[in-house]
Amino acid sequence: MSDLILVLAAYLAGSISSAIIVCRLMGLPDPRTEGSQNPGTTNVLRFGGKKAAAITLVGDSLKGFLPVLVAQLMDRPASVIALVAMAAFLGHLYPVFFRFRGGKGVATALGTQFGLGWQIGGSVAAIWLLMALVLKISSAAGLVSMACAPLVIWWFWPAPPLLAMSFVMTLMLFWRHRSNIRNLLRGTEDGIGPDRDSS
Repeated sequence: MSDLILVLAAYLAGSISSAIIVCRLMGLPDPRTEGSQNPGTTNVLRFGGKKAAAITLVGDSLKGFLPVLVAQLMDRPASVIALVAMAAFLGHLYPVFFRFRGGKGVATALGTQFGLGWQIGGSVAAIWLLMALVLKISSAAGLVSMACAPLVIWWFWPAPPLLAMSFVMTLMLFWRHRSNIRNLLRGTEDGIGPDRDSS
């Protein structure tokens, strides 16, 4: 029963849309009606500025990080930790509190990876930063870093449930970014800051 509560709590935590809440508290437009209409960090940056975007990024990351950390502190097996991480991620994508209309998941996925261990989260974050500096496209940096995430987890913590979780998460991230991928293939995807987002 405690494992089920952990998973349910992770989903509910993931369902708290940082972008929507931050915009409401700061008197900004609903991110679902502005810009790319994605309730994520980059879209908030587009019309709300760096402060609102930074708070959104931290919030989206924490709701992935904290449930996984709690499961670890409770000494739950890798299978339960994987379910908790996946539940938090799904909560961000399909939030029950906001009509199941959520963001694209990169920040929350990164939060779950930091919850697994600072080596895992730090390695994936470093890949994102490197790709962002080289490619200067947020969505591309997010996709490359998340594509590498299963390999990073395999290197540091090769538990089959965690590898399966990471692989499924990566597939879902690519599905959520399908419009960005089409733009990348056409060479029309915007750079970091302007018009497309991946959080």
